[in-house]
Amino acid sequence: MNDMREVEVVVVGAGQAGLSSAYHLRRTGFEPERDFVVLDHSSAPGGAWQFRWPSLTYGKVHGMHALPGMELTGADPQRPSSQVIAEYFTAYEQAFDLRVRRPVDVRAVREGSDGRLLVETSDGVWSTRALINATGTWDRPFWPRYPGQETFRGRQLHTAQYPGPEAFAGLRVVVVGGGASGTQHLMELAPYAAATTWVTRREPVFREGPFTEEIGREAVALVEERVRQGLPPKSVVSVTGLPLSDPVRQAIADGVLNRQPMFDRITPEGVEWNDGRHVDADVILWATGFRAAVDHLAPLKLREPGGGIRVEGTRAVADPRVHLVGYGPSASTIGANRAGRAAVRDIRRLLTAEPVAA
Repeated sequence: MNDMREVEVVVVGAGQAGLSSAYHLRRTGFEPERDFVVLDHSSAPGGAWQFRWPSLTYGKVHGMHALPGMELTGADPQRPSSQVIAEYFTAYEQAFDLRVRRPVDVRAVREGSDGRLLVETSDGVWSTRALINATGTWDRPFWPRYPGQETFRGRQLHTAQYPGPEAFAGLRVVVVGGGASGTQHLMELAPYAAATTWVTRREPVFREGPFTEEIGREAVALVEERVRQGLPPKSVVSVTGLPLSDPVRQAIADGVLNRQPMFDRITPEGVEWNDGRHVDADVILWATGFRAAVDHLAPLKLREPGGGIRVEGTRAVADPRVHLVGYGPSASTIGANRAGRAAVRDIRRLLTAEPVAA
């Protein structure tokens, strides 16, 4: 504990949500290193974007909203989004002098003394009056469990490990998951793979027409209600459905997006259903989403019986010193920007009052 340092605010994570929060802290008079610190476990700027597969070019990215105070302009749509956005985040950190510390792993956040929180990291301990948690979901890929999974002789990988379609040339691939990643993987893989099979737990819902502001607000409101009740957040796309674009229509017509119900078990050679159907496979690609990376908050006991953290706005109901940005309804680029501003506004109110232990 000899290397413990004190600040007013610790921001954990330097993706869209963390950088937005840091920007608003700086804009309202907080100085980096003196009043707040941003800790990021990645070795370079870019948040989760830097780990996306090379075939996800910037032109294929839907809904990438610029960070506050600095537009992303002139990007080549043919370049990998991992490169474009990593460069943008690098320039952003430099432009606003955010002084992100990396790589720093945050191991636990626990109660300190005098109403402060202790943030235990690979770079020592920080004592803070408020915490903005912006750790996203990329570090917690969700792997469902099915009977026989350990017997499969082929390869199993998650979207987080997806290397691009060329790696699946000549292979029989089962893609699991009805979200945007699953459909994108299938459409990319089809020209390379020997065969593809798409399985989902629920019938996928395709959305006709443009994604209006009203639809977006309704979707966010539904996700927000879940976190208000202390339930694990769902993705916005699970509420809105999948956009029915021209490439998606073509993939449906070509039989690429021909959904099958979820299999019942995995065999050494593939997957099978209780009705006797069997599909041989070389690869099972789990496009099954992610969960919030909040295990380091466990000592604060924020989780509700429903399994999630109950949040009002961005504030954890169980502890007003903790704000979750990029969690639930703010888990989008535009949502993260707004949430960062809201969290800083609430934290300023908190810090003007006398510190009180949770």
